[in-house]
Amino acid sequence: MSAEPLSLDEPAPQARHRLGRERTLALIREAAIAEFSLHGFKGASTQAIAERAGLTKPQLHYYIRGKDELYEELLGSVLAGWSNAFVFDGNAAEPREVLREYVRRKLDYALDNPGLSRIFTSEVLAGGRKLGRYWPVARQSTDDKVAIIERWMAQGLIRPLNPRVLLMQIWGMTQHYADYGVQVRVMLGLAPDAPIERGPIVQELTNFVLLGCGLPADDAAVHRPGASDTA
Repeated sequence: MSAEPLSLDEPAPQARHRLGRERTLALIREAAIAEFSLHGFKGASTQAIAERAGLTKPQLHYYIRGKDELYEELLGSVLAGWSNAFVFDGNAAEPREVLREYVRRKLDYALDNPGLSRIFTSEVLAGGRKLGRYWPVARQSTDDKVAIIERWMAQGLIRPLNPRVLLMQIWGMTQHYADYGVQVRVMLGLAPDAPIERGPIVQELTNFVLLGCGLPADDAAVHRPGASDTA
């Protein structure tokens, strides 16, 4: 569903056609995320995706081959996003900054892409049969982070711990705010569609991770005012 970049030399009618196609593909992607996150792969239908995107079913199939193609593209985008966005800085001498940034980015990604996070979680709960070809990339990304954490331990920068468990704890804590968004808003006393303030959550999660690694708590919380503070 990716589109080619526009060319400045392209005739105006063709450029308008391609822009229209890109907008339609974006609508289809948004509709697919909504349907798959609500109903899972089995429960979602191309008819419902088409209706949500404002298309007829034949129009939808002009742009996509079928439900499997859409679903696998979305699963791939989740894992690619995690692997690409959450790279540890292996040259950093200070684990505190690396861990702090990792927690913040992971929470931001979850809250910015709650539908994608729920699609991945639903697939895992269903047995993960459609994730087989993605696991090697995810495993390699994790192995790279584990190697850095093990080096920190060898250098005495953090306490001895299980690096894989540490990473999975961070994943679970941050994804909770997307996968369990309904519960989060109830427990925080928020309206169902109210934004979740990120600053206090980042502070608590960061301190939890730092203290768990034997590092001092970060009293100067990472609370950056602006649009990124809510989701």
